[in-house]
Amino acid sequence: MFHLICSFIGSPMLVLQSVSVHVEGGTMGGLHCLLLLSFHLIAPLPSLAGRIPAVIVFGDSTVDAGNNNYVATIAKADFPPYGRDFPGGRATGRFCNGRLATDFISEALGLPPSIPAYLDPAYTIEDFARGVCFASAATGFDTATSDFLSVIPLWKEVEFFKEYRQRLTAYVGKKKAAYIVREAVYIVSIGTNDFIENYYSPLGRRRWEFTVEEYVDFIVGLARDFFRDIYRLGARKISFTGLSPFGCLPSERATNQETKGACVEEYNRVAKEFNGKLEAAMQRLCEELPGIKLRFAPLYDLFLDATQNPSRYGFESSSRGCCGTGKFETSITCNEWTPFTCEDADKFAFWDSIHPSERFYRFFANQTLSTSLAEFI
Repeated sequence: MFHLICSFIGSPMLVLQSVSVHVEGGTMGGLHCLLLLSFHLIAPLPSLAGRIPAVIVFGDSTVDAGNNNYVATIAKADFPPYGRDFPGGRATGRFCNGRLATDFISEALGLPPSIPAYLDPAYTIEDFARGVCFASAATGFDTATSDFLSVIPLWKEVEFFKEYRQRLTAYVGKKKAAYIVREAVYIVSIGTNDFIENYYSPLGRRRWEFTVEEYVDFIVGLARDFFRDIYRLGARKISFTGLSPFGCLPSERATNQETKGACVEEYNRVAKEFNGKLEAAMQRLCEELPGIKLRFAPLYDLFLDATQNPSRYGFESSSRGCCGTGKFETSITCNEWTPFTCEDADKFAFWDSIHPSERFYRFFANQTLSTSLAEFI
């Protein structure tokens, strides 16, 4: 399986409405639900253009712009119907019908409307100087997670970042390269695969080595080490999109053994526990590392509300994806011969059984820009 979560876009066509909704028995007062009027024309925010030199991305399939196209793995999305709503209607390797939240964030900041994959030979350092994606679908904080489908481990994404800094210095000079690395916005979206693809997988070995609480602490420790690593390499403005309520993914709802079609509450509980512990660890890192701005993107409640109340967000369905039956299909099982694929992905919160649709990613993008990224811009 491949991971979730997300991020914002600036559009004059959006209406921001405050509402109160009930989430897991509690009232979430003032949740900012972005109600769609039109998401087809996305304009950069004039006041932000030029203030952020680049967007740099680490993570998994929620933000992979196509790096897995160049990796010997089955975790790919470089074929139809993936990308059918991407400009030009081409499958780029993004696990979506169109663009990702990170693409919308880049555009909103006055940068290119899509962030290139670092391994894509069609792009050069000239392109990467304004934005670059090191992410790999199906990876996690835990190297054992990336081993499952032979994808790029997170430590290798960091190695790519080191190489990128060297290439950037050779291209623009030491002073400007240091400025770009320091002032860039870093978006990190990763972690769900460590649980649904690793810990809770029948083939996963970690559940024999850790209790789930111990594994949460183990992953938080790996995350802490990762943030320290990219800080040492110059990253300062970092947004981490905590775990979504991954028990509400269509794939997990379809295989829920206790209540068919319902969210797997144990998974959601683990996601909340992880988010709380990592947010606390991030705060301690802010006190420990001079100059770092490490912020948590609070997307859990937005994600949960949209999956439980899809009509509130203009979706007809959140229990299945657009591709095929929408309950099991993802990657190679979501292809141009897959029957029953919907005609209008905008009606669905999910594109396949795991990954959000382009329209759902737009909501995440807006939420991220208005929360964790707000002080950076």
